[in-house]
Amino acid sequence: QVQLVESGGGWVQPGGSLRLSCVASGSTASIYALGWYRQAPGKERELVADIIRSGSITYTDSVKGRCTLSRDNAKNTVYLAMGSLKPEDTAVYYCKADVIGDSGLMDDYWGQGTQVTVSS
Repeated sequence: QVQLVESGGGWVQPGGSLRLSCVASGSTASIYALGWYRQAPGKERELVADIIRSGSITYTDSVKGRCTLSRDNAKNTVYLAMGSLKPEDTAVYYCKADVIGDSGLMDDYWGQGTQVTVSS
């Protein structure tokens, strides 16, 4: 079992910045990947960025150059620094962990989500 707690969302004007944090607890040694997803009203949840054990990071095209994902292994925390925010970045942002279960299969764990609103 892994628990995820997000923080850092809020309201920001277009062009502004936010940093989201996700702290993992529980069976953190079994985490294969940590990442951020978002879901805007009326849209499907989509990947924003994630990082796997090797440190390889994937970004969705719409945030490349504007967002930076980083990881602090000592704190079991992953951060998403977002800049040059646009109204279309408005969404609930969720932290997700891909965890290797006892069976060897991957289990998904989600945080409760944090709202990011970009508007003037």
